[in-house]
Amino acid sequence: MIILDTQVWIWWSTGSERLSINHRQLIDDTERDGIAISTISIWEVAMLVSKGRLDLGESVDSWLGRVLDIPTLHLLPLSPAVLVESTRLPGEFHSDPADRIIVATARSMGTVLLTTDGKILMYNEVRTVGP
Repeated sequence: MIILDTQVWIWWSTGSERLSINHRQLIDDTERDGIAISTISIWEVAMLVSKGRLDLGESVDSWLGRVLDIPTLHLLPLSPAVLVESTRLPGEFHSDPADRIIVATARSMGTVLLTTDGKILMYNEVRTVGP
């Protein structure tokens, strides 16, 4: 199983050409075993739409209803352990709460995080794959 950062999830689920060939191939190769997102990504998408920074071409509710119905997509809960871990990430990591929760989720699952976020890619305490 792999975890998609919010931006990668958006690009994958909308069929965007902005999704890198590398990420697309990894998702295709792993999709049978499952791909996952943190529940916090739903909040991030809704916030981006509410601030006018993301246009999904449909309402957030409709988009979520459609993309969360993808059989190979797993929604990972915000467990107490992950939430606490997000406050205790080793080393230096920026303060964005959503990024901290996504990184803590990947660390707790012991899996790879697909991301385009430069700050996450530079963080050596989580396994990442960039574009």
